[in-house]
Amino acid sequence: MRRGREEPGRLRGEPPPRWARFAPAVALVGLVLAQALTPGAELGFFLAGLPPVAAFAYGAAGTAVFAAVVLLLLGLPTLGVGHARGTDLATVAVVGLLSVVIAWVRQRRDAQLVSVRTVAEAAQLAVLPPVPERVGAVRCSGLYRAAQHGTLVGGDLYDVRAGPHGVRALVGDVQGHGLAAVGTVAALLGAFREGVIDDSGLAAVAGRLDRRLVADAKAASVEHPELFATAVLLEFPPGLDLVRIVSCGHPPALRLRGAAVEELVVEPGPPLGLGLAGPPPAVAELPLRPGDQLLLHTDGVTEARDAAGHFYPLAARVPVLARDPGGLVRAVWRDLAAFTDGGPRDDVALLLLSLDGSG
Repeated sequence: MRRGREEPGRLRGEPPPRWARFAPAVALVGLVLAQALTPGAELGFFLAGLPPVAAFAYGAAGTAVFAAVVLLLLGLPTLGVGHARGTDLATVAVVGLLSVVIAWVRQRRDAQLVSVRTVAEAAQLAVLPPVPERVGAVRCSGLYRAAQHGTLVGGDLYDVRAGPHGVRALVGDVQGHGLAAVGTVAALLGAFREGVIDDSGLAAVAGRLDRRLVADAKAASVEHPELFATAVLLEFPPGLDLVRIVSCGHPPALRLRGAAVEELVVEPGPPLGLGLAGPPPAVAELPLRPGDQLLLHTDGVTEARDAAGHFYPLAARVPVLARDPGGLVRAVWRDLAAFTDGGPRDDVALLLLSLDGSG
């Protein structure tokens, strides 16, 4: 995926590792050989432990095969492996039967879990679908990493949409992170997509997002219903080599122009959701040259720390990382993961934009 987040299917779980499937068979052969080499030792009864082990890696049928093989090896003295009789053999048979039941139950639970996780994955991808490589005249490359393990969506968001007033982009960071913030993310994205079509000005889109959060906060039946989010909105008007920017308390975007990296400092407005009265947020208009790229990010990048407590120096690292053949956003993520020794503990979103023919 161009989005660069967890690949679809990762939420569904993975089959048991190959070694787990080979382990019971290897142990079976090893015990039989050991018993043959040491006739005086009683090693055969260790075979009774193999069916429960097989139940964790095989289904009911495979576990039943292991149980049957163990019973044959222990119940036929001519094989020279075991000499189980009466209650001993019955005990081994009961262990094998219970192992088959455990394998059957585990297999059913695994199927149910796959179904639930598949639905959850589809729902999360519907909220925050992958960013395409191109939207209108704008080239896009995005990366998303949720802080909560096993999820595709957290408290960060971004989107790029084409509308009658050009291509518009949004990068935001809502209060909190993880699954608790997904509802707010969905509300903001829905409002943004409506604004792309209906609102003629970028400030009007920001006002729509602010009203959405204010309304949701009033309707929330929780002790502290305050909802807010920082965001930066961009607009690429059709036929013009410029970008319009509105900042709502969000970290400034970076402009890459050749080997130079510059923070696009614009007059910030208040975060979304505070519902503060006053003039609409200022709209900055900046020219773009051929080759210019705009890197938008959330504070999960710039507030990530290393072991010594130093913040990640994004602006200083970008000129070097931009030369990575794998793409800037993926290079930033790899560098950030190495800097923080495994990745930051906050949600991370990166979005790289350039006009057609740039970068």
